[in-house]
Formats: sequence, C-alpha cells, structure tokens
Amino acid sequence: MTEVLNQLFIGGAWVDAADGATMPVDDPATGEILCHVADAGPKDARLAEEAAVQAQAEWARTAPRARSEILRRAHELILERTDELAHLMTSEMGKPLAEARGEVAYAAEFFRWFSEEAVRIDGGYGTLPDGRNRMLLSRRPVGPCLLITPWNFPLAMGTRKIGPAIAAGCTMVLKPAPQTPLSSLALAGILKEAGLPDGVLNVVTTSRAGEVCEPLLRGGRIRKLSFTGSTGVGRILLAQCADTVVRTSMELGGNAPFIVFDDADLDVAVDGAMVAKMRNMGEACTAANRFFVHRSIAEEFGRRLAERMGALVVGPGTRDGVDVGPLIDRTGRGKVEELVTDAVERGARVLVGGRTPEGPGCFYPPTVLTDVSPESRLMDTEIFGPVAAILTFDDEDEVLRRANDTPWGLVGYVFTQGLDRGLRVSEGLEVGMVGLNTGLVSNPAAPFGGVKQSGLGREGGRVGIEEFLEYQYVAVPVR
Repeated sequence: MTEVLNQLFIGGAWVDAADGATMPVDDPATGEILCHVADAGPKDARLAEEAAVQAQAEWARTAPRARSEILRRAHELILERTDELAHLMTSEMGKPLAEARGEVAYAAEFFRWFSEEAVRIDGGYGTLPDGRNRMLLSRRPVGPCLLITPWNFPLAMGTRKIGPAIAAGCTMVLKPAPQTPLSSLALAGILKEAGLPDGVLNVVTTSRAGEVCEPLLRGGRIRKLSFTGSTGVGRILLAQCADTVVRTSMELGGNAPFIVFDDADLDVAVDGAMVAKMRNMGEACTAANRFFVHRSIAEEFGRRLAERMGALVVGPGTRDGVDVGPLIDRTGRGKVEELVTDAVERGARVLVGGRTPEGPGCFYPPTVLTDVSPESRLMDTEIFGPVAAILTFDDEDEVLRRANDTPWGLVGYVFTQGLDRGLRVSEGLEVGMVGLNTGLVSNPAAPFGGVKQSGLGREGGRVGIEEFLEYQYVAVPVR
C-alpha cells in the first residue's frame, strides 16, 4: 500500500491540527480502525484559506501551458500508482479492488482532460452595434475555492473538482469526507510531486465540517464553492453562501428512474441494470433507484435480475473474487435495512437478498424487490445500497409522469429498441443526464449534473472549466 499520509496539507507543508486533534479512519469491512488523521478546526481552516488567498494572484498569472503540464504529470503519476491507490481506497471505503482500480483510471482521466482544457481558455473581440466601440472579452479565474467531496468516489470526486480549478488558475481548500480522507491526502502528495506550487491546493481533513466550512463561506475571501453531497446539506451551504454571494456549483442527491419498455432487449436491459444499480455497491448518486418495468415483461426481468444479483459474491473488497464490498458504515447499512423492511411491510416480495448477514463489517446482500408499493419510503428516498425495487407500468405517459414525480432530477435510464421512443422519453425526463440503453453515464468528457433539487452547474466536459472562470468585458472606444 502507498504511504499513508495523515496530516493536514496547508501551504505546501504537512502539519498537525492546531489543537492536536485527530480522528479515526475505519475499515468498513471489519469495523477496525485503520489509522488516525489530523482533525482540523476553525484555526486550521483559516490558515488553509490564507494560504490559498496568498497564492491566488501568482497562480492566476501562471502560463496555461505550465498549469496543463502539472495536470499531465499528475495524471501519469496516478496511473503509475494504480494498485497502491486502489488498495488505499478499498481499505477506507470498501469497494472491491477491481472497482477501485477502475476509479483510479477514471480519476486520472479528469486530470488529463482538464490539462487539455487549460490551454483552450479563450476570450473574444468584436465591434459593438454602434460601430464606434469595440468589445474585448477575457476569461479570468474566479478566485480561491472551497471544494467539498463525498466518500463514495473519494479519488475521482477530488480530481473532478481539482482538475478544472487548477486548469482555470484557481487556488483551493479541499475538505474531503471524514470517512475517506486518505485518498485525498494521497492526491495532495501526488500533486506536490507533480510540481503544483505551495498554497494552490490545501487539504483539511475534519470531523467538524460546520465549524470549518461556514466561516470560510461567510468570510468573503472564498469566491467559489463546489460541493458534492446530499441535497439537505446542499441547502444549508447555499444559505451560508448567500451573505457574500459565493458562486456555487452543486451535485446533490438523486432518485434515478430505470425504465424498461416492452420492446427492450432484456439481455441489454439486465446488463444495464447491473451497472446502474451495483456500481459502487449502489452507493452512487447515479444509481438506479426506481425500476419501472412494463407489466408484460416485469416477471421475466425480475427473475433475470434476481439471478444475476444473487450470483454476486459479497465480502471484503481486498479478497479475490469479491463483487460486492461493505457499505460505508453502520448508519448507511441501517438506512438500507429500514427502507427494505418498510417496503416489505407494504407488500413487496423479496426475490433475492433482503437479510443482513451476521458477523463484522457493514455488509448488505444484493437485493431485488418486486410488487413494490408506490407508497414505500424507498420510492422517494435515495437508497444508497444494493437494492433494486421493481414497479410495473402500462404506457409511456404514465411512466413519464411517475418517473418525474420527484424533487430530484440527476439521471434517468431508458431501455427500448425504438429510436423515436428512446429520444421522446429521454427528452421527457426531467433529469440532467440520460442513459439510453446503457447503465453508465459518467465520463470525464461529458457534462455531469442534474436539475431540480439534484444540483446546480456541471462538472466535466468542455463546460466543467466554466464553473471556475469569470468573464471580464473591456469597452474600447475607437476614435
């Protein structure tokens, strides 16, 4: 395993928390403590902010090519250390090593993508309508940023935010989730090795998120917040950003519909369901949450999906042959247990899974429920676990209405062999992303984000860097 870094990273130096506090990092497969890391408080947050503010002007003047080369070197270093980073990630959050290796590659690709975008920041020049004045447009970094990342994709969510910030010329304070600080600290070490100047990236690990983040958002020197997490926390952060009008981008919760029409290729649909549901043990905001299957094929779809889910091997992610690792913690597993129990009490049938295994760790078996009542709590609650809840429908208008009957709108999945229907339903879904005959939508080259209460702004793709840039317009009279 790669060297475990356990201090705060501020101003290019590794330091302990000012008050000496530490917090444990648990292994969700065993419940045992892996290590302790520094637990930052408000004083540490102010020091990190100061380092970012002091570095901003010089970093903004850095040549785009220089920023690009740093990202490119970091991309290469991440790939060189794939196995080390994968083991670190599996240890702190549980996903099987094969998935962790996939995330390392995914994470590295954000750095490569934004290394290419760094040198393509453009502006403009034009004649204004009066013919006597000219318009000069330039793009400038928004300024020091606060980046808050979740625990479910600890490396990729870091690179997805850090990459465009570096490319745009912004400095940063990164606060990773307390459950998974090790991947972020390792990433900071890689960027330092790649040549990132001191103070451009500062990492504060903490169990006291409110004490650390709120003063930064209300203080007036942080000019951008990029947050990935729950809608509830997102609302709180938006309120904290209001006083100083901090620019925000937010990727919040999801409640993804997975729609299978009667003309769908069932082999393709079941393959898609396995990806959309079981990626990261179902602990993904893009995970399929509500399976709407046409009544005529619902029984066959449920049978096939249950066979595939039941064949998955559950166990510690470091063990060979394991397909499904533990959930992040006992709180997360308890939520899944409660949602399944509620659905069963309302009439759902369990085709496979549904019972918590005995023994250590936070494991929960892949579960398929059918005959699910629309009144079940899991219909309007993000499951964040390996549970597929199947409901039936009869026609297109009905399923669109039910799929859109949610305050969230991150992603939806549509399976049909009809191109007209596929495009029509995709356009009718109130979501930011659609998987049409595929269960995977995430790609560094594509804009990631949702509508309604699933967020603001987009990450990745050509638009990802826009979140970290401002326009400046200069009026030039021509006499």
